[in-house]
Amino acid sequence: MRGFELVALVVLLSTGIVQVHAQDNYPTQTVKIVLPSAPGSTTDILARLTADGLSRKWNKPVVVENIAGGSMNIGAAAVARAAPDGYTLFVAPPAPLSLAHLLTKNITYNPLDWVPITMLAKIANVLSVRNTLPTNTLAELIAYGKANPGKLTFATQGPTSTANLSGAQLEVQAGIKMLAVAYRGAQPALTDVIAGNVDMFFDTLATSVPLHRGGKLKILAVADTQRAKAAPDLPTFSEAGMPGFRSITWFGLVAPPGTPAALAQRINRDAVEMLRSPEVAERLKSLSLEAGATSPAETASFFAGETALWGKVIKEAGIEPQ
Repeated sequence: MRGFELVALVVLLSTGIVQVHAQDNYPTQTVKIVLPSAPGSTTDILARLTADGLSRKWNKPVVVENIAGGSMNIGAAAVARAAPDGYTLFVAPPAPLSLAHLLTKNITYNPLDWVPITMLAKIANVLSVRNTLPTNTLAELIAYGKANPGKLTFATQGPTSTANLSGAQLEVQAGIKMLAVAYRGAQPALTDVIAGNVDMFFDTLATSVPLHRGGKLKILAVADTQRAKAAPDLPTFSEAGMPGFRSITWFGLVAPPGTPAALAQRINRDAVEMLRSPEVAERLKSLSLEAGATSPAETASFFAGETALWGKVIKEAGIEPQ
């Protein structure tokens, strides 16, 4: 072996050893978890639960930073620019992790470039409608929509929200036309459903089931492939006559583009252990959330599936990037 080849080999091996050693010692300083929404949301609760659990496991500070705005793209872009060293992580719902490139023009990051770590949790969406709407089943709603084209209204949190895409999916599969009404968040949308100012909202199981049981709104169907443990009396969309309709809200933990796979695996190990701990499992259950605790490969596969699902809806509904 020639001299320069030997030097190159030594450098390569020593670099690998340093990287492995650094990952074994990770973290040696404060880790920051960024989320692209304001405090108080389910995403925020999950981020802080994750930060607390990892901080105790690592015996190092893990802090949460809220960077809201721009349909969650401002926070996402900030993380995409961060060093891929494991000290800046990102917790978010679907849009900035798998959909933003399909819905938003001129974003400065690519959701396909994230390095997946794990799914934190997921929860089924449900179709919640105002009590005064003269429909009590999904079939009746579809019949009403066909008899009254353009009259039904559905609440959304903007064009990139799961609620908006779910409404579009319902329009396409049911062959009806509705009017989307944008709100600044889920809570004002729900308030207007309860008040009768908007007809329906694709909301999470956690917030709508108590309102349904309290007689403040009606849930027509659960948008998952199986009945919800928290509300086993409610039919799925498939059972209600719309096979294959699926809409869930989920929350992922990812690292900036370029983060080494070995480091992502290292963080995944601790995050999965944290999610499976009795304390965290009980907290997720109290929020009606199902723990993810997936491997990086499983997480990447799930993201790809969601991109394909909603990409098809976006194409069929003729939704143009904004």
